[in-house]
Amino acid sequence: MMELAVQYGPLLVALALAGAAAGLAAGLFGIGGGAIIVPVLYFLFDAMGYGETAMHVAVSTSLATIILTSARSVSAHNSHGAVDWSIIRGWAPWIMLGALAGMSLTGFLSKRALLGIFGALAFVLSAQLFFGRPTWRLAEDMPKGPLRGGLGMAVGALSALMGIGGGTFGVSLMTLYGRPIHQAVATAAGWGVAIGLPSALAAIYIGWGREGLPPFSLGHVNLAAFALISLFTVTMAPVGASLAHKLDAARLRRMFAILLAVVAARMLWKALGL
Repeated sequence: MMELAVQYGPLLVALALAGAAAGLAAGLFGIGGGAIIVPVLYFLFDAMGYGETAMHVAVSTSLATIILTSARSVSAHNSHGAVDWSIIRGWAPWIMLGALAGMSLTGFLSKRALLGIFGALAFVLSAQLFFGRPTWRLAEDMPKGPLRGGLGMAVGALSALMGIGGGTFGVSLMTLYGRPIHQAVATAAGWGVAIGLPSALAAIYIGWGREGLPPFSLGHVNLAAFALISLFTVTMAPVGASLAHKLDAARLRRMFAILLAVVAARMLWKALGL
């Protein structure tokens, strides 16, 4: 028992801390916590000697944790009356299809490719949020028809490749289509279930029987990380949601952008082998 505590104790503590930080970020930024969970899990599993599968497990496990975090976060935002449920219902089927396609693609990508995708896309989104202006608009309302289908699938696919919830792309998309930042954060949090559930199931199937996985893994989903991070993210998400409604929109955008930029830089550094 003592040997197990020494061997896995630091890992479990790190996972608990990551879950608390991710839950806070989920409620505050509407990002499902993936921008924190993926790097933390990657560096933990890489340090444990599972470098070849670390990024695949990090992305897949992050997507699994987003299911509960997203549900808890959107519920907390809904208590403030900020969620547009018509957007969630109209976009969810397309997002799910895109998520399945994106997760299927991860089975063909290397660790460095996934690191590079995560870092590059996070930098683009960070720049748009930091330098963008609330007056920038593509249109005054969310698109429908084929454009909605295409954008929804893109959001799902890119989110699955990065291991993040729908908020990272959803917040940017909704603000460009005329939605206030607080409503965008609240509504995009609800896209996480549509991304996380099909992606997690696909990740289990794709990673089934693969060698070199960390202990307690079911396919590419690590059950120990899923359980601990889910517990703490669900607990902390309402705290973040409450803080989000006390901050002004400009400050919220800057905090979101800075968080993404810091994470992106570190992941690109690893992708380049530096």
